[in-house]
Amino acid sequence: MTFQDQITGIASELEMILDLDELEAKVYLNLLRAGPITASALAKELDIDRARMYRTVDKLVSRNIISTTLSSPKLCIAAEPQDALKIALRKKEDEVNRIKKDGEAIIEKINREITTKQGTNAPTFRVVQGRGNIYADIAQLIENSSGIIYISTTLEDISRMYHSAIPEKITVCEKRGGKVRLLVELDDPKLISFVKRFNATETKICKLPSKGRMVVQKDKQMIMSDSTSASQMSSNSESDFSLCTNSSEMVSNIHSLCSLLWDTAQPITSLDVKNYITKTK
Repeated sequence: MTFQDQITGIASELEMILDLDELEAKVYLNLLRAGPITASALAKELDIDRARMYRTVDKLVSRNIISTTLSSPKLCIAAEPQDALKIALRKKEDEVNRIKKDGEAIIEKINREITTKQGTNAPTFRVVQGRGNIYADIAQLIENSSGIIYISTTLEDISRMYHSAIPEKITVCEKRGGKVRLLVELDDPKLISFVKRFNATETKICKLPSKGRMVVQKDKQMIMSDSTSASQMSSNSESDFSLCTNSSEMVSNIHSLCSLLWDTAQPITSLDVKNYITKTK
């Protein structure tokens, strides 16, 4: 495996943690490897347009993830990984505190000045854009559940969900008496530990009907992304779209499909995976 292959694998995980796009993560990791270097030299090394590299460096500098020297030419220096993580955490904490403060104020104002009229039995539909927004919806669905939730998705999606709030919300769901059942397609027994770390209540492997994502709770809600959206997840998190609905008919159909897949799937143990892979090849 080349260094750039290793970079690509690490970058996909780093994007979610530090809220970077694919190029920003790649630039940061290569700066860590190369040490102080000019933006022009790094652009040449990575075969990236210089103007695009300068824009990326400026964005990373503004977020304190990299810094530049006062020398001529300027050298780019990457922040230590632990410092970059602290910066990302502070940013998220500040954002949460701001939303909480402003949210409480606006809710009080609404309750004081506006008479709200709620209540409808009509099913609702939402198209959610952006991986972070979708994962937030999935986390909320899991956190509020005391029943069985099915998650059917790809290994790549699981690796990204692992770095979101979803694994923590699974624990909350279990404390409420609920379960999260994970369905995944697996072609290498060595990846069992990778899948198990996701923290699902139960996990099984099977041949999935598509490369999309299905999350559903019976009689409640479903969140679904098609295979086209899923295939774009690695290149751009904003290209990830999901349909969220509480339509009883759609929820029932997807729940029935996931239940059927679960009943025919294999438990995830080393022996079972090896036997399953042998049979399906």
